[in-house]
Amino acid sequence: MEYLEAIVLVVVLVAVTIVVGASFLVRTALARSEGLSQRLSEAQAELSGRLSQLGEAQAASHAHMSRTLEQSLNHHTEKTGKSMSDLHERLAVIDSAQKKITDLSEQVVGLQDILSNKQARGAFGEIQLNDLVASMLPPSAYELQATLSNGKRADCLLKLPNPPGSIVVDAKFPLESYQALRDAADETVKIQATRSFGNDVRKHIKDISEKYIIAGETAEMALMFLPSEAVSAELHANHRGVIEESFKRRVVIVSPTTMWATLNTMRAILKDVSMREQAGLIQTEVMKLLDDVGRLDKRVENLDGHFGQAMKDIREIRISSEKVVKRGERIQDIELGEDVAAEELPGTNDGPRLVPLPGGKE
Repeated sequence: MEYLEAIVLVVVLVAVTIVVGASFLVRTALARSEGLSQRLSEAQAELSGRLSQLGEAQAASHAHMSRTLEQSLNHHTEKTGKSMSDLHERLAVIDSAQKKITDLSEQVVGLQDILSNKQARGAFGEIQLNDLVASMLPPSAYELQATLSNGKRADCLLKLPNPPGSIVVDAKFPLESYQALRDAADETVKIQATRSFGNDVRKHIKDISEKYIIAGETAEMALMFLPSEAVSAELHANHRGVIEESFKRRVVIVSPTTMWATLNTMRAILKDVSMREQAGLIQTEVMKLLDDVGRLDKRVENLDGHFGQAMKDIREIRISSEKVVKRGERIQDIELGEDVAAEELPGTNDGPRLVPLPGGKE
């Protein structure tokens, strides 16, 4: 029985010990749980703070990035707009240049069509000659499409006094033979084209010499006008025989440049002739001018005499005024009283003078 009680007692003690230990463990676990919960709360608070900071930083970074992106987009938009504007302007310039090129091409084609026709080519030379003459000489110094006594009509007649007399100018344009010469592919073709070009010019020289040089009516020479500097240069550079023949037939070949110089010389001649024609009138006017100068000199001399007499009168007036002033001063210096009397002293230059009498009597 005692043994059983002892066992029960031991069991109870063990149970109490287990209960006490379990209670201690429970309290320890609860304490640890409370500390863990507190640390977890602190960790959550810290995490919330950091998340808040991270959110603010991210928001600031997003705002900065948005501003930067917006500025960049605005800059690129402006730059793109300016580039597009410049591109439109350049395209407009290109379009304008293209239009001008197209117009020029049409004009070149039109000029080629004109020059390919002999009659149109002749009219082109005549128009160029007319414009050149009209710009250099007065209308009275030339006549266009003038008809001569032999019935021939000249492109232009330059009216100059004798000598040399009126000079005929005829426009010629041997373009076809010149173009064939320029386009010659081999030496044989070039020689043939050169001969053809020289013959064409010789024929023009002969026609001008026979038609437009008339004794007693025109000058002993005439001018052949070539409206192309290139044709004239080719002729003078490589066709010396043709130039010599033109000299023999008294036909001077001129280009637009040399024609301008010739017309300028003629204008000087006309001006000199006009001065000589007006020489008598100029001499008469000069004599009248000399008479006017003589009368002007006489009138200046008379005016100088008047000034001299006026100066003399002014000097005499000044002398009289000075005398009057001196007499006034003497009158002011005299003390009037019972012992003072007036006496006229003859023989003085200043006239009568008042002086006191002896004894104080009047």
